[in-house]
Amino acid sequence: MQIIPKDRLNAEDVRELTERLLREQLSLRTEGYKITTGMVLNVLLKAAIEKRSIEAVCADLADVVDGNTLREAVNRALTVEDLRQHEAEFNAALAACIPQEMPRRSLEMVIDFHDEPYYGKTEALQGYTCRGEAHEGTTHFWRIASLYVIWRGVRITLALTYVLPKESTLTILQRLLKRRTMLGFRAKVLYLDKGFCNGEVITYLQKTNESALIACPIRGKAGKGGTRALCHGRKHYRTRYTFTDGTTVDLAIIPTLKKDKKISKHRREWLAYVLIHLDWSATKAQQRYRRRFGIESSYRQLGQVRAHTNSRNVALRFFFLALALLLLNIWTYLRCLCTRVIASGPFRLDLNRFRLARFIAFLRRAIEQIFGTTMSIPICGW
Repeated sequence: MQIIPKDRLNAEDVRELTERLLREQLSLRTEGYKITTGMVLNVLLKAAIEKRSIEAVCADLADVVDGNTLREAVNRALTVEDLRQHEAEFNAALAACIPQEMPRRSLEMVIDFHDEPYYGKTEALQGYTCRGEAHEGTTHFWRIASLYVIWRGVRITLALTYVLPKESTLTILQRLLKRRTMLGFRAKVLYLDKGFCNGEVITYLQKTNESALIACPIRGKAGKGGTRALCHGRKHYRTRYTFTDGTTVDLAIIPTLKKDKKISKHRREWLAYVLIHLDWSATKAQQRYRRRFGIESSYRQLGQVRAHTNSRNVALRFFFLALALLLLNIWTYLRCLCTRVIASGPFRLDLNRFRLARFIAFLRRAIEQIFGTTMSIPICGW
């Protein structure tokens, strides 16, 4: 993906680049008498950056079709039977945003799950949702897994996949690592969250010589077994531990103090990490995992560019999640292209020059300039 270098980056450049990338990489086509693919893509982009629904955006823009017409066209173009095809297309689009200057070796990478709550009761839709711990009033979630890296202070998503309820964690991991290999990347260290802490995944990473740090859940009762039996003392330490399935690992055990607001005192909490092919102290493991690229802030950014929908179309749900990650990649690509500090020394970016809020504002203004905005409504009775 390239744009012609100019002395300035304007809003139309951002919109044109984004629409062109979507046209080139996605198979979404909706040509008709009043509706065009360009119109649909711009409406979906505006819905994403404003965190609104398709109907709300169509009502706000003057020269587009009504929300029902556009939504029906999108639902016809996005079908759950082609879910893996849509996934492959978005992965190709994500890869198109990787900066050329970015190295392919010795990078720290993260694989994580992202859940969106599902409140429905439809049995057919529950076949596409995963169960998890109760959160936001539900135990069922639309789930994706993503592989990303932070380079020079910016987050870049390399691959994503939709998670089906019957898929094993190892299958999801292998799918993302296969995509990583296809892109020519190798990880210096792979960081995984608690969802990947199981015997299958650990054994696979040990056999493939993949250096990894995995957050380990604390289970069991104090003094009666499980990882909680290791939670004693006041010092960080490493130890060997065998899980109930027979998998033996190196564990880093870290005591921390957390303030309990109810009693206005600090209480001790414990953290545990599985180290695979890493000769790190427990303290270093904690420090490196804590700065594993600020995942919470990264997913807050995803929430800033994700459209709102109550659709039962699984493919549309996935489309909006994948589009959010793609928009963040496009923003990152433009930052690397336009905010590089020209000076001797390592590659550096002026991150304050083009923040996410400005990227969103550029897209919104350019789309509104093309399609116009609704500036009046009819008065009832006239």
